[in-house]
Amino acid sequence: MSRTPDPDPPPAATPPRIAIVGRPNVGKSTLLNALAGTRVSIVESTAGVTRDRVGVVATVAGRTVELVDTGGVGLVDRHGLEAAVEAQAARALADAHAILFVVDAREGRLPLDVRVARRLRGHEARVVLVMNKAETEGLAWNAAEFLALGFGEPVAVSALNGWHLDDLEARLDPLLPRGPAFEHRAPEPDLKLALVGRVNAGKSSLVNALLRDERMIVSEVPGTTRDSVDVRLERDGRALVLIDTAGIRKERSVQGSLEFYAQRRAEKAMRRADVTALVLDATAEVGRLDRRIAGYALRHHQPVVLVANKWDACQGRMKATEFARYVEAAIPGLPFAPLVFTSAVTGHNVERLLDVAWRLAGQAGTRVGTAEVNRAVEAAYALRRPRPTHGRVGRVYYASQVDVRPPTFVLFVNDKSLFPSTWLRFVENRLRETLPVAEVPVRVVLRNRERSPSRAAGSRGPDA
Repeated sequence: MSRTPDPDPPPAATPPRIAIVGRPNVGKSTLLNALAGTRVSIVESTAGVTRDRVGVVATVAGRTVELVDTGGVGLVDRHGLEAAVEAQAARALADAHAILFVVDAREGRLPLDVRVARRLRGHEARVVLVMNKAETEGLAWNAAEFLALGFGEPVAVSALNGWHLDDLEARLDPLLPRGPAFEHRAPEPDLKLALVGRVNAGKSSLVNALLRDERMIVSEVPGTTRDSVDVRLERDGRALVLIDTAGIRKERSVQGSLEFYAQRRAEKAMRRADVTALVLDATAEVGRLDRRIAGYALRHHQPVVLVANKWDACQGRMKATEFARYVEAAIPGLPFAPLVFTSAVTGHNVERLLDVAWRLAGQAGTRVGTAEVNRAVEAAYALRRPRPTHGRVGRVYYASQVDVRPPTFVLFVNDKSLFPSTWLRFVENRLRETLPVAEVPVRVVLRNRERSPSRAAGSRGPDA
């Protein structure tokens, strides 16, 4: 079949994009995961799991590309988001250097496949027809019925089993633009910022405001975002990734495996991010779920910026200082976390959110000299010593920073059992106050110092 050149190929200013399109439930997300070599998209038998464009940078055909998963064309969504899903798919097509048109070898050619084919008219030069779920030789023979779609011989693969993906990469290779910048994996971003929060807090709207683009589907339907979606952008020459996550619900509100895994993805996003933005709906009360998310971040020593979103709707109802006091009381575990008031609708302070995130990432990576650490620990010990236990007093001999992200400090002591957790929390707070780590969690680890009998008699701790 002769193919006409694409009328308007996208520019190659970023890694080449490969859009994965097709009707619902043909295995697009499974194919993205297989090509990326990691579980990125949620894979579920329910049609319409993917709604937003889900992108990931990966190595395909020996070069760095961005794989973009899309919602199924012809999706019937119970929340009425069909138009938004198809609009996102259209944007993915317009931006793509190559398009993987995925069909199902088991079910054969269906009317919705023909509908997708019509959508791809004019893009033929960039389309590779992929016949997925071809796990057996008998299914591979079904390729003939897909020739009528007009995109040549399909590549028979099984994304689930990883079969014949090398054949698919060979077909993709000539469609990808050449360039030295794309021959190797893209560098790691300078910052990963996860946006987490309850459903309908405005996380996707904030992502769009930061991108200055309708990248995420925004709807009043709670839980519109189901995947954790990574979106890469640049500011002032620095690369960062925004991780938009599924809204976290009460456990009793989680329906089925789909939302269960979406929540677990949100938690995983927090762990792999450098900074977490806990997005609060400023028009609603801070609740148990917000505290639970904050607690999860604290347990993993995650830097957190609190975001009071929808602040434009609160004008005249409460002053910023009053709301800050309210949040500090409602989320007592994060008194040191900065609070940013934003409006995704008006764009108010959305750039400040990034500025604060960069600042927290810098603090989390701070290294402090041993002398300065010891001065801070000695001052804390002088202010408050652990109470004697059975006539014995806990002594700190010296301290040192041993790690970053989070800043981790080891205190070498005579006996760890003589230091209660309340004293450790006091020391953590003092270290934040006196060292350049004021807005991030720190870890304080106790370690018994082994001393020889000859040195033990002459050793004196900070309490001497």
